Amino acid sequence: MRAGRVRTALRGWGGVTAMAVVCALVAFAALCLPRKAATVVGTGPAGTTATAHIARTGAEEDCEAPEKQTLSPSGDDGDTIAAIKSRTGEKRKLVVGVDQNSYRWGYRDPNGGESGELEGFDIDLVHRIAEEILGDRDAVQFKAIPTDQRIPAIQDGRVDMVVRTMTINCDRIRDVAFSAPYFKTGQQVLAPKSSPVKGYDDTLAGRRICTAAGSTAHAKLEADRKDGRLPAGTDISTTVPNQLDCLVRLQLGEVDAVVTDGALAASQAAQDPTVQLKGEAFTAEYYGVAMKKGADDLVRRVNRILVDYRKDGDDGWQASYGKWLSATLGKDAKKSEPPAPEYLRTS
Repeated sequence: MRAGRVRTALRGWGGVTAMAVVCALVAFAALCLPRKAATVVGTGPAGTTATAHIARTGAEEDCEAPEKQTLSPSGDDGDTIAAIKSRTGEKRKLVVGVDQNSYRWGYRDPNGGESGELEGFDIDLVHRIAEEILGDRDAVQFKAIPTDQRIPAIQDGRVDMVVRTMTINCDRIRDVAFSAPYFKTGQQVLAPKSSPVKGYDDTLAGRRICTAAGSTAHAKLEADRKDGRLPAGTDISTTVPNQLDCLVRLQLGEVDAVVTDGALAASQAAQDPTVQLKGEAFTAEYYGVAMKKGADDLVRRVNRILVDYRKDGDDGWQASYGKWLSATLGKDAKKSEPPAPEYLRTS
């Protein structure tokens, strides 16, 4: 019975998810190399990188609105941008950590063959940043980074920034600097259509939940279990390096539900017609571009770019939403639009 259900589900995925499963479970970097100036480089295991924690500032200690803890926009170059611009030859690129398995966010078109490029909503933003800083939208070196390696990759200098559906939260702003928000989302439950799970409620009692290690979803579940808000017997022990791996576990019947950002869950539900979002979002969160602590000029420049990107009706935020996300999140983008930016961080 289970094998039959899995075969049916995998057929429902279609080419996109078949590609994603291969990327997620087999030597993903080797299979997902974009062409032209963009290249994908894999990352090592968590144990091979050193993670340094930065001393907290007053704003971080009193963290009530992490999405506002960013610097005001500026078009001026500083040491960080100057170092990026000083790269020569093939190395004169913006190095960006991204996902390559998130349908419509950062993924490789399975119908593109070996010439397929990374594409999606996050990838559009990366190209815009590269164009504004280096004058060439294709001057990007993409590095495919697992969810739990986003912060270490920034801290040890493997990337200049991460644009990977990364939620701005209080824990993370202690370790990296964020731009202003560029997308609004919230945590939701994804489960098979036939499942009795109805949302983030008592129907999760006794169920096995999958989350990505280092994700906002996992932190939320741990906090709710500690505070007694998680239904009794809910098993949250299953964590994976990449969020898409949870969908694979769900397909194989190894877990009963997935908790992740609603925007990502909607794309996964579009890939697989046997699963669906259950209930409404139970948090309000914002994606931001993450950069290294101390790279203030880069943070300010990205914030300047985001202001213009949101205003650009022809080739900006709205156009990218319409191209990549309207099919899964709806034509009305208002619920996904980030709030008017506030820049409360002064240094």
